[in-house]
Amino acid sequence: MKQLLFGIAALFLSTAMMAQDPDAAQLHETAKQFMRSGDWANAILILNKALAKEPGNFSIQKDLALTYYYQRDFAKARETVKPLVEREDADVQTYQIAGTIYKQLEDAKEADKMYRKAIKKYPNAGALYAEYGELLWLQKDFNCINQWESGIKNDPNYSGNYYFAARYYHLTTDKVWALVYGEIFVNMESYSSRTAEMKTLLLESYKKFFLNDPKAKPSKNVTEFTSAFTDVMNRNAAVTNNGITTETLIMLRTRFILDWYKDYGTKMPFRLFEHHRQLLQEGMFEAYNQWIFEAANNLAAYDNWTKLNTAQYNEFTKFQKSKLFKVPLNQYYQKTN
Repeated sequence: MKQLLFGIAALFLSTAMMAQDPDAAQLHETAKQFMRSGDWANAILILNKALAKEPGNFSIQKDLALTYYYQRDFAKARETVKPLVEREDADVQTYQIAGTIYKQLEDAKEADKMYRKAIKKYPNAGALYAEYGELLWLQKDFNCINQWESGIKNDPNYSGNYYFAARYYHLTTDKVWALVYGEIFVNMESYSSRTAEMKTLLLESYKKFFLNDPKAKPSKNVTEFTSAFTDVMNRNAAVTNNGITTETLIMLRTRFILDWYKDYGTKMPFRLFEHHRQLLQEGMFEAYNQWIFEAANNLAAYDNWTKLNTAQYNEFTKFQKSKLFKVPLNQYYQKTN
């Protein structure tokens, strides 16, 4: 009987010891829970315990570097991430984490070297071009646009490059790409924190497009596409004689699509314009333009429009939330960098 009791006790003790000694994967999962709740100190504690069990675990090391960053221990974050970017198996996320840390430390030289290496290794990773371009922009290096354009060309479905490029072109004399890239962005990120900003930029960019500024220098980005775009816009410019409003933009953009597909659609297929044509065919183009331009111009007026046109608004909203806006690789019409 005593032997049985000792056996049972030993079994319970062994089970308890096993429960108190989780493996690296279990510790990592516990640390992730602390990360999700913003408890950085506990996350670091558990991640270090996990690394003690599996010192070479790449995923744990990445999370540790990121957690040091969130805890604002930037020196430790750099110390942790630096050997990771030197590894052959460093992935895109590793370079993103490192870039974020270097930028916070204002170590532009190290960040620049790292992004160049990363892009050479992952030439189709749009996120790397977006972040490298942002680094250059912060340094007032206007070659940043070349990075964003390369990102659009090589990874056309990463939205960040459209966001940065549209903002850049809006500040220049370019009259086309701010409009094109800005609208592609709002279709890719229809409900992100940056969407409202881009809608306002689009409205202002349409006003700039029809503003004849004698001091403005001609755009250096004239291509067959931009020439065609400008031609069709100018043909229909008369509808803006009473100003740039949501109503005049609906008329302008409707006529633009009809003319584009009459003269250029076959030669230069373009996903954004295909989207416009689909919305026109399905009776949702007015709702779409209200969602972009009236929401940017007068939110109260847009709210009133949605109440007076509930069926149109609901149909468009359902469509917008269900679609995935994707741009094909072969529709890049900018100059080759």
